[in-house]
Amino acid sequence: MSLLRIEHLRKEYSNVTPLKDVTVEINKGDVISIIGPSGTGKSTLLRCLNQLEQPTSGKVFFNDEEITDPKCKMNLVRQKMGMVFQSFNLFDNLNIIENIMVAPMKLLNMPKQEAYDEGMKLLKRVGLAEKAFNLPSELSGGQKQRVAIARAIAMKPELILFDEPTSALDPTMVGEVLSVIRKLANEGMTMMIVTHEMKFARDVSNRIFYMDEGGICEDGTPDQIFNHPKKEKTRVFIKRLKQLFLEVKDENYDFIGFTSEIEQFGRNNMLPDKLMRNVQLAFEEIVTQNLVPYGEVYNDLYPIDVMIEYSDADESLKMEINYSCTRYNPFNEGDELSATLIRKLTNDVKYSYKDGMNNIKIIFK
Repeated sequence: MSLLRIEHLRKEYSNVTPLKDVTVEINKGDVISIIGPSGTGKSTLLRCLNQLEQPTSGKVFFNDEEITDPKCKMNLVRQKMGMVFQSFNLFDNLNIIENIMVAPMKLLNMPKQEAYDEGMKLLKRVGLAEKAFNLPSELSGGQKQRVAIARAIAMKPELILFDEPTSALDPTMVGEVLSVIRKLANEGMTMMIVTHEMKFARDVSNRIFYMDEGGICEDGTPDQIFNHPKKEKTRVFIKRLKQLFLEVKDENYDFIGFTSEIEQFGRNNMLPDKLMRNVQLAFEEIVTQNLVPYGEVYNDLYPIDVMIEYSDADESLKMEINYSCTRYNPFNEGDELSATLIRKLTNDVKYSYKDGMNNIKIIFK
C-alpha cells in the first residue's frame, strides 16, 4: 500500500537544480536507502518531502493527502513524518528525557507522566536509559544520534527520514547508530535513509534509490543495484565503491590523505576497523618504508599504482601494487622487518615481474 507518492518533484535554486524530476512511490514497510554521488539531490529530496525546503514544482502525497498544497497543515503532517538530521538538533538546555518528552506533550497533548514513561521505554530501546538525566553535552556523538532517533520515534511516526545520520560521527560510533536503525527496520518501520554506508544499505534495505543528475537513476533491490545494476551510471558508481585507486609520484606524496582515503573506503564497505588498520599498515610498510626509499620505482610518467578492492561475493579484500623499474622484490631485497610484519597481517602475498613491471598482490585476513 502506498504511503508516500511523489509526482514530478523539482527543486531549483538560483545557480543549481538539485532535483529535476522525481516520480516514485514508497509503500508502508519499505526501508529505502538513497545512495549516489555528492550533490545529486539526496538530502534535498528528504527536505522537500517534509517541506523544510519548498519544491519548485511537482506534488507530494502522504496518505493520499497532497502535502504540497498550500492549504495543507504541514505541522500535523510532520507529526507522522519524523526526521533525523546529521547534526542531532537536540535542545542543549534540556536533559535527555526532557528532549524526548517535549514534542509528545506539546504536540500530542500527552500527559507528563505518560510522556516520561514512554520516553524511558524508548531510551531503554536505544540502550541509553542510564543517560536519561544527562545533558546532551555529556553524551558522545553516537549517543546523541541515538537520542535523536528515540525522539523521532516518540511521535509514533508512520515514516522516518534519515539524512546521513552517521556522517558527523567518529567511525567508532557509526555502528551503534546503525544498529538502532537496523532494529527499527526489523520492526517494520517505514524509512528513507540517505547514507554512504553501503554495506549497511545493502543489508538493511528492501529498496535502493541510486540518485544522479537530479533524479532517481535506478530503483531496485539491493541485489539488483549492487550486483546487477541496469544503468551505466549505477555500474560506474558501484564499481568505484568497491575499488580505491592511489598513485604515488614522489617522496612527498600525501601519506595522511591516502590513509584517510583507505579509512573511508573501509567505512563505505562497512569493513572492520582492525582490518583497515592492517591495510593502512601494509601500505605504509611496502610503499613508504620500501618502495619510496628505493627511488627508482616511480615518477610522473610511471607512478606507483595502488589498487584496493573489496568483493561482496566472497567478502575478500585485496591490495595490488604495480611499479615500473628493474626487478625489485621488497620482500627479498627490502627491509626484513617490514616483510615479516606484512606476512603476519595478511593471508597471502605474491610478487611477480614481467616486461619491466613489478607486481605485488596481497590478500588480507
